[in-house]
Amino acid sequence: MISKRFLAGLLAGAFGLAAGVAQAQDIKIAHVYDKTGPLEAYAKQTQTGLMLGLDYATGGTMMVNGRKIVVIEKDTQGKPDVGKAQLAAAYADDKVDIAVGPTGSGVALAMLPVAEEYKKVLLVEPAVADAITGDKWNRYIFRTGRNSSQDAAANAVVLDKEGTNVAILAQDYAFGRDGAKAVKEFLKKAKVVHEEYLPQNTTDFTAGAQRIFDALKDKQGRKVIFIIWAGAANPFNIANLQPERYGIELASGGNILPALANFKVAPGMEGAAYYYYEIPQNAANKWLVAEHYKRFKTPPDFFTAGGMAAGMAIVEAIKKAGGTNSEKLIAAMEGMSFDTPKGKMTFRKEDHQAMQSMYHFKIKNDPAVPWAVPVLVREIKPEEMNIPIRNKR
Repeated sequence: MISKRFLAGLLAGAFGLAAGVAQAQDIKIAHVYDKTGPLEAYAKQTQTGLMLGLDYATGGTMMVNGRKIVVIEKDTQGKPDVGKAQLAAAYADDKVDIAVGPTGSGVALAMLPVAEEYKKVLLVEPAVADAITGDKWNRYIFRTGRNSSQDAAANAVVLDKEGTNVAILAQDYAFGRDGAKAVKEFLKKAKVVHEEYLPQNTTDFTAGAQRIFDALKDKQGRKVIFIIWAGAANPFNIANLQPERYGIELASGGNILPALANFKVAPGMEGAAYYYYEIPQNAANKWLVAEHYKRFKTPPDFFTAGGMAAGMAIVEAIKKAGGTNSEKLIAAMEGMSFDTPKGKMTFRKEDHQAMQSMYHFKIKNDPAVPWAVPVLVREIKPEEMNIPIRNKR
């Protein structure tokens, strides 16, 4: 006859073994991003950066708290309905602990309710629309990427001067319209005299540029076209239409290296950038630049740094939370500061937006590289930018 004490010991051992197995389960991260579609170039950089960030933050082990990290890739195709379905599949079928992505703002806005439905954290990187951490936000949403307001506040440093007339050229979707709205909000001295919204797939900017020229050409004072554009098309081709004959100059935020090649038509142009690999001076960025050259023979780009920041944030959050329970992750991440290639970021408790530095630059042409070089004028610290809390929490 088996004694009760012996049976209890067996059961305790069995439960202990089961707990040990559960504790050792892989940490599953879904990267739900625009792997194909109009923002494919950005998306691939984010994926590279995410894997580098996880590698760096775990000291090359891809382990956190004794658990292996597994990254599952999901392609949104740049379509909101596909992104929504892919995130739901990641949570429901793949049983992921946390998700990262997507690239496009329209896709991100469609995905936000899914995170709330499944009560799982979605770390948004790099979609930029203010609404993501604004009126469409829910408590499961965090963002390492900058938002439209951070772009606008930083670029206002360059544009917001008395007597400046600004025309905005933007894409007609969430990214462009949110960006334009934020620019108008942050310009206190300069005056926006025209807004031109063109389809995402625009390749011929002639008609839109002419409408902008007509709106600006007779204005007194400084005249600037501020460009808010993402994707393969080149709105800087409007330089070929000679805006300078009307005393009009171009301005824009930073961009990826292939897009920076388009900036060569505007040496001396100023703006504010999220990242350029030569600007930040810290251990994480030095490692990123060296490792990226080592692996890919090229420097890291705009969205590579963002992906790395997301990877580093995830590892820090899991360590701080002691695991992947959603409620513990949220508690750990609210107000959490973490290292990135851009330096220190902090998730603001109120809306989970990462507060971060931006970089005022001036464009210089260097014949040694095929892109225009954003030379640092000065770092714009998070505390210098009065970024509104828009989520009405």
